[in-house]
Amino acid sequence: MAGRSSTRVEFEEHGRTVVYRRHRNGGGLVSPQATVEPTAFVARDAWVETGARIGAGASVGSGSWIDVDARLGEDVAVGRNVHVGPGAEVGDGAQIETGARLGAGVRVQARTRVPADASVADGDVVTRERFGIAA
Repeated sequence: MAGRSSTRVEFEEHGRTVVYRRHRNGGGLVSPQATVEPTAFVARDAWVETGARIGAGASVGSGSWIDVDARLGEDVAVGRNVHVGPGAEVGDGAQIETGARLGAGVRVQARTRVPADASVADGDVVTRERFGIAA
């Protein structure tokens, strides 16, 4: 697994033990069944769930949650307190600004900006024409 994390963290949830590891670059909590490239940054209090994939050079801000099977491309910038829903895909170089919420199965085009506090409905496709080009 790329970006293997260094510290094991366990807690109990609904009667079962859940295990995460701290990512070496930022210390965020990463499921052992997720893939985070070594050059990606995951803030200490961010979460990356089972099956998620985070590309090279991407960054995940404080308090953000990358849900099950979500995909972040290379050089994606995720701000603070963002939720990237299950199975969502964010293209290379996109920016997801603070407080944004991406629903399940959302597709964000490469180099597209999703503004702060935006809410994108399940299955929606975010184009550059809708919100603008990432800086």
